[in-house]
Amino acid sequence: MGRAKKGPKFAVMKKLVTSKAIKHHKEEVLNPNKKDSGKKLPRNVPYVSSALFFKYNTALGPPYRVIVDTNFINFSIQNKLDLEKGMMDCLYAKCTPCTTDCVMAELEKLGQKYRVALRIAKDPRFERLPCTHKGTYADDCIVDRVVQHKCYIVATCDRDLKRRIRKIPGVPIMYITQHKYSIERLPEATIGGAPRI
Repeated sequence: MGRAKKGPKFAVMKKLVTSKAIKHHKEEVLNPNKKDSGKKLPRNVPYVSSALFFKYNTALGPPYRVIVDTNFINFSIQNKLDLEKGMMDCLYAKCTPCTTDCVMAELEKLGQKYRVALRIAKDPRFERLPCTHKGTYADDCIVDRVVQHKCYIVATCDRDLKRRIRKIPGVPIMYITQHKYSIERLPEATIGGAPRI
């Protein structure tokens, strides 16, 4: 059987707002956590690096250490750019390109087509950063490393990785534009004459 329909109620008075109800409402609005005032929960405050002073990263300075992503090496080869020379032209300072174990593993997985990129990454001028985590996903590896130590510049052409790194304060991004390297979020480089796009 269906539910019986309720008709309109007749002769029902509206509820009056009493002074007691107003007082109770004010207490609720002003002290919403009055019931929980006895317990104090630990606050989850994100750790801010001591290198960030007034949102400016003091840990960054020449010689710059640049973490190089897989696709950055590939695009450099396509644009016929020498990595170390191009970085020095962009930043007007000595640069040390760094590759993680994950980036090397990614290049090895790509196979014979990217053997030139692998040979460049195995160059003795490149600093090799060992990885301790499981898996070989380079993007996560780079993001984790940059969150822990804010002394790196990240060189990438990957949109998703750029988007993730922009959320981390004080980490500059190097990318390729108009057949040369450009830097984002490094104020002294653009003052020196690095391409600003």
